[in-house]
Amino acid sequence: MTILILVVYIYAMITVAIASLSGGQGKTTASLFLSRRLASLGYPTLVIDADPQHNLTTYLGLELRPNQPTLIEVLKKSVPIVEGIYPVENSDNLFLIPSDEGLDAAGDYLASSGVGATLLLHRLEQVASVFKFCIIDAPPQRSQICLTAIGAALALIIPAEASVKGYGSLVRTLDLLNTMQDLKATNAQLLGVLPFRDRWIGNTQTSESRLAIDGMKEEVGSESILPSIRESEQYKKAINRRKTLTELGHSSLEYPFEIIVDKIQKL
Repeated sequence: MTILILVVYIYAMITVAIASLSGGQGKTTASLFLSRRLASLGYPTLVIDADPQHNLTTYLGLELRPNQPTLIEVLKKSVPIVEGIYPVENSDNLFLIPSDEGLDAAGDYLASSGVGATLLLHRLEQVASVFKFCIIDAPPQRSQICLTAIGAALALIIPAEASVKGYGSLVRTLDLLNTMQDLKATNAQLLGVLPFRDRWIGNTQTSESRLAIDGMKEEVGSESILPSIRESEQYKKAINRRKTLTELGHSSLEYPFEIIVDKIQKL
């Protein structure tokens, strides 16, 4: 079993949840590239895979052995949180709390705990002085796991595909955030909406993407729309090769994450 020794710094950890209530909206892509960028800037960064599909865990190259702790053991307090944190190979400053299919079983536990929406927040208190940033990849449904991911956050990023489906997902996710805020189940504020798979032909944006993003602007205001993740195979190549876009010679595609980093540094 990996034993991780964490050195205590003087950080007050800033936690950002990345959530959207439909699949294919770019949550894991955003979580991956944002956390890698933060780590590359020298910030000790914790990323949490809160999706039972565990794509983020796979993309970060962590292969768990049987009985190694994951997020469900951290939530249930079956192990100290440090035993569920793993360094990401070949990535200085980046650490992961992974998930696997077993996380599906966390729903009942969270629902019966009486503090489900804030349980992850409480668990993270033990490492709040160790990491500068924490990025949570939430699952794509209105589940107890999604609630506790948003409940742990200071800020929320909502990725939304530049399409009719993406616009609908944004509306549902905003409704969830507003409900949780009204119930005082989260302190998270909307950091921004991140359009995903923004399609362009040459220098011309497709009408579908333009109309979808215009609709998003009407929902949250233009100032809350982040620079788009454009449709590009380079993101997949970077994920598959476990490289940054800059390392592959496509630094311009990192621009959305540069802007997000600027925003969260000011929180």
